[in-house]
Amino acid sequence: MKHWLIACLLALASAGSSIAAQKPNIVLIYADDLGYGDVSANGSKTIKTPNMDRIAKEGLRFTAGYATSATCTPSRYSLMTGEYAWRQKGTGILPGDAALIIKPGRTTLPSVLQKAGYKTGAVGKWHLGLGDKEIDWNGDIKPGPNEVGYDYSYIMAATADRVPCVFVENHRVVGLDPKDPIEVNYTKNFPGEPTGKENPELLTKQKPSHGHDMSIVNGISRIGFMKGGKAALWKDEDMADIFTGKAVQFIEKNKAQPFFLYFGLHDPHVPRVPHPRFVGKSGMGARGDAIIQADWCVGEVLNTLEKLRLNENTLVILSSDNGPVIDDGYQDEAVKLLGEHKPWGPYRGNKYSKFEAGTRVPFLVRWTGKIKPGVSDAMISQVDLLASFAALTGQTLAEADAPDSLNMLPALLGESKQGRDYVLEHANAVALRQGNWKFIEPSKGPKVNKNTNAETGNDEVPQLYDLSKDVGERKNVAAENPEKVQEMQAALNKFKQAGRTRP
Repeated sequence: MKHWLIACLLALASAGSSIAAQKPNIVLIYADDLGYGDVSANGSKTIKTPNMDRIAKEGLRFTAGYATSATCTPSRYSLMTGEYAWRQKGTGILPGDAALIIKPGRTTLPSVLQKAGYKTGAVGKWHLGLGDKEIDWNGDIKPGPNEVGYDYSYIMAATADRVPCVFVENHRVVGLDPKDPIEVNYTKNFPGEPTGKENPELLTKQKPSHGHDMSIVNGISRIGFMKGGKAALWKDEDMADIFTGKAVQFIEKNKAQPFFLYFGLHDPHVPRVPHPRFVGKSGMGARGDAIIQADWCVGEVLNTLEKLRLNENTLVILSSDNGPVIDDGYQDEAVKLLGEHKPWGPYRGNKYSKFEAGTRVPFLVRWTGKIKPGVSDAMISQVDLLASFAALTGQTLAEADAPDSLNMLPALLGESKQGRDYVLEHANAVALRQGNWKFIEPSKGPKVNKNTNAETGNDEVPQLYDLSKDVGERKNVAAENPEKVQEMQAALNKFKQAGRTRP
């Protein structure tokens, strides 16, 4: 028996070493505000996402895959650092002129792969800050992605509803005319510059429903004030094409060596202005059309991998930074045309929410020939990708690195049905899912955000849900289970005080 056990352990070690020796390419496609129920593989009957579904059909579809936070910047910070954003001040939703919130020199998701010999690229939405103090948009913009582990970057600084509305390639604004310098300010407008609030007649493409009424770019008013850089301004309709083209180029350029591509999709974040070839395709207005566009982006990446015969040596992961939101600041008829579609799937909540749909998001993984196709109910969090990629490439992290990241590689590759024992879900406060129990500690604030009509999960009493019987979190059973409430509160307090203990 003893010899048999030793032989099994040696075989597992050999298999792990074999996988690490292969150094598979890794493509991480990170959608923006894509809900669990927005993917047809997860049950959407209204919107069809054939390319996302292809990943699910040819790989693993996780039913319990989580972002760490119900908003964008915190989730991206956790993904890149392996540390929950709420452990650090200044990691909330950032303005477009924010300084970089990841300290250069710390271990990050891309730096781990760089160390393993990968070429690393970041394309698309960044929203983790740039520079160290005030940014000079007309010179070298750093530190940024290139200083925290990426060999190449082609990004937008924040979101499409925030200025500056330009792309940054490595350290420079793309297409900038030095005679027309960029100025950005988030507190006051520049003299003579029109705004959506004061000049609504100039809003030719979308009008705000709340906020989003400052500087006007491409007929759409944004958050923040901007002046200059006319030649460098993006056209929203072309954004998906440009980002996808850069992602494909990165793959083609690095096909002969191990590479890691972080592809941050903009869609279906606001403002939703898809290319004309997608307009009307969903029957659900701009939000639905933006999801169709996002699916096309995914398809272009998958087709490129297939054309270059890289399928069997590429791990593809698709997920989202948080759950869905319908009206997030623009009059794009998303609410009116939603119909029977449920972006949140069977779960309760949305972006900004402590309920499940705030952080339980699409999570699809494919590695042709290595991952057996199927469905996994294992709990897994995006914060775990850093430790899992380190294990995949045969690296041992220092104890101080990625303090909240667990090695979930066996679950990620479908070799184990066992995932995390618990998941922390952040939306201003932190909630805990442990097994089938979900606990939300008492919190103040509105139960529904008046602007977005989104449930927050706030309540002045403890909330306890048995997800095995009530996946929609409709019946609060805290009063009937005082001992379980006490147990969950104690566990949550413990998790908040300290990071993980690595196995």
